[in-house]
Amino acid sequence: MGSAKELMARCLEGLALFLSISAVQWLCNADKKSHSPPKRLYQFFSTLYTALAQGSRAVLQLYPENSEQLELITTQAMRAGFTGGMVVDYPNSTKAKKFFLCLFVGASGTLPKGLGTECADGEELQQAKFTSERTRFRNTKGKSVKKSRDWILEKKERRRRQGKEVRADTKYTGRKRRPHF
Repeated sequence: MGSAKELMARCLEGLALFLSISAVQWLCNADKKSHSPPKRLYQFFSTLYTALAQGSRAVLQLYPENSEQLELITTQAMRAGFTGGMVVDYPNSTKAKKFFLCLFVGASGTLPKGLGTECADGEELQQAKFTSERTRFRNTKGKSVKKSRDWILEKKERRRRQGKEVRADTKYTGRKRRPHF
């Protein structure tokens, strides 16, 4: 990878280009002092640029080690003549975050929006709301807290559906009894 002969033989005309995820990261690796990652990346992107026809695009998925590596990759791609940029899926997630380098030859196209940045149908992205008060009971998996009024009413309703005899619901249902000494 990185030699002009491999890509020039194909002359890609607007076809989808798929590369191994680790291929671009490998170009960023310098095993010896003589290896130059910026030079390697520029050679790769300039070869890719000459192999693609006008109006074509290439999308590369990567997992950069740090922001400097990400900056190096995008800088060398733009230096080779590409337009485009970086698209991030699920930017707020640590495990599901994916980086895509969208490259266009010729006229710049619009970058697609990453997944997880917007909800469908114009809804707002739901985020956690913080309040100063503490929630007393937490519903686990939609169930009512045991011994609460809601739990007692659900239990009574279930027993009615089973055909068992149950006392009627009153305003005193679920209330604690006064302590008697």
